[in-house]
Amino acid sequence: MSSTFGHAFRIHTYGESHGGAVGVIIDGCPPRIPITQEIIQTALDRRRPGQSEIVTPRKEADTAEILSGVQDNITLGTPIAISVRNTDQRPGAYDEMAAKYRPSHADYTYDAKYGIRAASGGGRSSARETIGRVAAAAIAQQILLAHFPKIEILAWVKSIQHLQANVNPETIDAATIEANIVRTGDPTMVEPMIEHIKKIRSEGNSVGGVIECVIRGCPPGLGEPIFDKLEADLAKAMLSIPATKGFEIGSGFAGTLLTGSEHNDAFVMQDGKVRTVSNRSGGIQGGISNGENIIFRVAFKPTATIMTNQQTVTSDGQNTELQGKGRHDACVLPRAVPIVEAMAILVLTDHLLRQRAIS
Repeated sequence: MSSTFGHAFRIHTYGESHGGAVGVIIDGCPPRIPITQEIIQTALDRRRPGQSEIVTPRKEADTAEILSGVQDNITLGTPIAISVRNTDQRPGAYDEMAAKYRPSHADYTYDAKYGIRAASGGGRSSARETIGRVAAAAIAQQILLAHFPKIEILAWVKSIQHLQANVNPETIDAATIEANIVRTGDPTMVEPMIEHIKKIRSEGNSVGGVIECVIRGCPPGLGEPIFDKLEADLAKAMLSIPATKGFEIGSGFAGTLLTGSEHNDAFVMQDGKVRTVSNRSGGIQGGISNGENIIFRVAFKPTATIMTNQQTVTSDGQNTELQGKGRHDACVLPRAVPIVEAMAILVLTDHLLRQRAIS
């Protein structure tokens, strides 16, 4: 089972949802990068469970422990291992799921591929695996900022089901996003989104939505042509996040409604730099960043675990029914915002280090 992401900056995540611990091993991190446990913990606190009334009530402190690769708050250039203990495990809540496949989960496909799976909480397919990604991105961000101090990577909830936020990617700031538990950048949509999530959860159901992300201050020249295009790696990164079902960048699918003359981004010289008048390309052309803001969107499906009876089958091929149990998010989007940011950071850091290797 492949659990490695990246080329020059590589991460390998490990652990199951209800196992002893989850974490990450980072290889390719340059030496002499300042990093503290507090920097990693701050990032993990944004995605941990139990942080608000609209997310899963599972109580995990998600306390990170740096096991190797850092000395006196400076990276050594050797592999960095970070571990987070699972302290609120309840594998007994999943006894029934060990014999019955949960609809729209990875239960059946894991059995079909491996002939065995960790049934408690989804094992490796659980979003708890993303702890390692967020921890690694906290380190990667320090590398990015050392080279590009003005770079900003911000994600926010653009929509929850039919509720649409109105957010300007050019001006949105982290304070506005973090000021509400939904993590939307539109203050007028905070209460409607909260109430909708509460209503859906009270019905034993779930909802999905879209997260939008902007990368500001990215220099031109990052990304590789052909198979490792920057948008291709961003797409792979985002679609590796649990519950994702779609990715679009720039004009996305809406661009198919335009003609070439309407869609093309005209070039202009501005303050001695090549700029574009519009940004329908989303900051990337030919697989390489062009210096404009990189803007993309990620679609998340409704949480697969719902608290109503559903038709399914058992692992020995019998038709049956199953009602969801355990502690789950009725909407994953508020906690997915920092994960989207983390994966974008990992992609950019990897391409930065690859570019430095050929420069």
